[in-house]
Amino acid sequence: MGLTTETGRIGAAVRAAGRIESAAHDKAPSIELATQEGRNKLIGVWLFIAAESVLFASFFAVYLALRHSTMSGPTTKELFELPLVFAATALLLTSSFTSVMAVLNMRQLKAGPMKMWLALTGLLGLAFLLLEIYEFNHYVHMKHTFVSSAFGTSFYSLVGFHGAHVTFGLLWLFALLVRNARRGVTPYIAPKVYAFSLYWHFVDLVWVFIFTVVYLMGKVA
Repeated sequence: MGLTTETGRIGAAVRAAGRIESAAHDKAPSIELATQEGRNKLIGVWLFIAAESVLFASFFAVYLALRHSTMSGPTTKELFELPLVFAATALLLTSSFTSVMAVLNMRQLKAGPMKMWLALTGLLGLAFLLLEIYEFNHYVHMKHTFVSSAFGTSFYSLVGFHGAHVTFGLLWLFALLVRNARRGVTPYIAPKVYAFSLYWHFVDLVWVFIFTVVYLMGKVA
């Protein structure tokens, strides 16, 4: 009887220890937050995004103030082709999804799938950028240039500034993939991947505002 009771107590203690260990594991931070250096990097990225948000807000305000100053040039209704813009939007939003998949695989320590999803993100971003270059070239042939009117200046400043951010993101991603081509997922690499993902989501979110304010309002209003 005494032996049975003691065995039961030991079993209960083992189960309790297992629950404590499982709870501790569940509360463990994600790999990108596992080190102080990683947390500091992500704080820096959030501060950078906050500063860039202010800049973009300024560009949006200027565009809204000058969008009707066409100087007898083509108007927004005459310029914009929504099917092309829809295609570009689909590419960029899909790239946001692929970057999410990269982060999910990173947290599961799957380096190969993570890099595959990152590479796919880069290809989608590059396709978006090529469409934007084609769009700008088309507008130039319609006599809508940076210096043709105040509308042209504000338009190219806003959309071009976003395009510059996409270009920077692609260069960042290329460097990230090349430098870590033979490395697995570590607490050193994870914050860099997550920081890029945050930046890329910011770029995508800005495009959603551009799509709405510039293209949809320009075509419909």
